Amino acid sequence: MSDADIGDAPPDRGRIASGTGMSRYSFRENEAKWQRVWRERGSFEAREDPARPKYYVLEMFPYPSGKLHVGHVRNYTMGDLVARYRRAQGFNVLHPMGWDAFGLPAENAAIAGNTHPAAWTSENIATMRAQLERMGFSYDWSREIATCHPEYYRHEQKMFLDFLAADLAYRKESWVNWDPEEHTVLANEQVIEGRGWRSGALVEKRLLSQWFLRITAFSDELLEALKTLDRWPERVRLMQENWIGRSEGARVQFAVAGRDAAVEVFTTRPDTLFGASFLALSPHHPLAQELAANDPKLAEFIAECDRLGTSEAAIEAAEKRGYPTGLEAVHPLDPHPGGIAAGRGPGAVHNRRYRLCR
Repeated sequence: MSDADIGDAPPDRGRIASGTGMSRYSFRENEAKWQRVWRERGSFEAREDPARPKYYVLEMFPYPSGKLHVGHVRNYTMGDLVARYRRAQGFNVLHPMGWDAFGLPAENAAIAGNTHPAAWTSENIATMRAQLERMGFSYDWSREIATCHPEYYRHEQKMFLDFLAADLAYRKESWVNWDPEEHTVLANEQVIEGRGWRSGALVEKRLLSQWFLRITAFSDELLEALKTLDRWPERVRLMQENWIGRSEGARVQFAVAGRDAAVEVFTTRPDTLFGASFLALSPHHPLAQELAANDPKLAEFIAECDRLGTSEAAIEAAEKRGYPTGLEAVHPLDPHPGGIAAGRGPGAVHNRRYRLCR
């Protein structure tokens, strides 16, 4: 067929004739048409089919903040590509979508907008669902969930009770980053230059009773399982190993001169103990807190430490400072005492570099 023949032929439905005789794809008409067909036929709904192998595709649920952005489009396009590829290969694909909708941002937005959090969240979900549908992603919308719905979080509550019964959930006091405006705990990464990442308020350190999961009980099992992930990039496996954070070493007791007490330190290099020259305590170590009760300057030093960033990057970049407590530790292998200082970081550590204590 010649170019003239193409130009003379009537354009197909959903195509627009161009000046050169070629036709142009009509996104507005065709996308809407086929999305309607998919919806009417339930093309992407997963059904029981023992004859086909199963395949499950799940991307991270979006937070219903109001509208999609290009990061959402990038993330969910990649997941949809995998789902469609596996479906084309004959797999029975389950590709659901849901909403990470249970959290403080909804409450703060509701306060700012003088509306109920449930109404604000539901409106945002409706807006973002419509946007995802217009993108043509192959989701099984019949399985849509939202984490703020009781029919979802009742399962999480049951899991927690199972953890509690198995002694995998426990309660203890721990120091946290407290945002005095949002009245909530912040992760280290949410503290930017001593302020809350959303409110901008100065973050306080508070000792609160919290729930913990005993994930350290599975550190050996997790590390062994990482060795089987031979298709994972080495840097990702290393990141996982560091996150698990298992260390082998020794706990060593340093007596405190003139006191019926000892300071325990953990070291992965017990062979370096002979060179230890001083101990450094965390600002929230019980001994540091006891001394600060009668030492205003130490109390102010601890408060200053609390105002600094708490992420690993902030701690690495911070100036290394300490405050002499006036106490001396007795070396377990050497009778000569060394100084004890309060500094930044958790617990208590020893230092073997003499130049740092001058």
